[in-house]
Amino acid sequence: MSKALEEGQELDLDFEKLKKVALAGASVVPVAVQDADSKDVLIIAYANEEALAYTLEHGVAAFWSTSRNELWVKGATSGDTLKVVEVRVNCEQNSILYIVKLLGTGACHTKDAHGQTRASCYYRRLQDGQLRFVAG
Repeated sequence: MSKALEEGQELDLDFEKLKKVALAGASVVPVAVQDADSKDVLIIAYANEEALAYTLEHGVAAFWSTSRNELWVKGATSGDTLKVVEVRVNCEQNSILYIVKLLGTGACHTKDAHGQTRASCYYRRLQDGQLRFVAG
């Protein structure tokens, strides 16, 4: 990812993301991840059957990396593990919600100006056509 994309104030949404996921040929469903305490949405990712089975067996959030085409256990390299409290399935059974507790400093792969992992991937808001950092 580019620094401008992750830290910039210009809106540059990837409207091709789902097309890229489909082209990768992975059988996945979207996973919303919500903090059990704050109720903040931390991340949106994807899971296949292997990732969901790992999550249920080990009690930590696992996903299927659509860019690397491999199992991604959140926190395996960063230490920022997401302990799964509950797994929910939507009405049409085409998406999942992991309700989690942070066991590290955050859920995002980016870091703030102080070098700390961001708690959530949703650290900017769209305001007056520009992205603005959310305080905290």
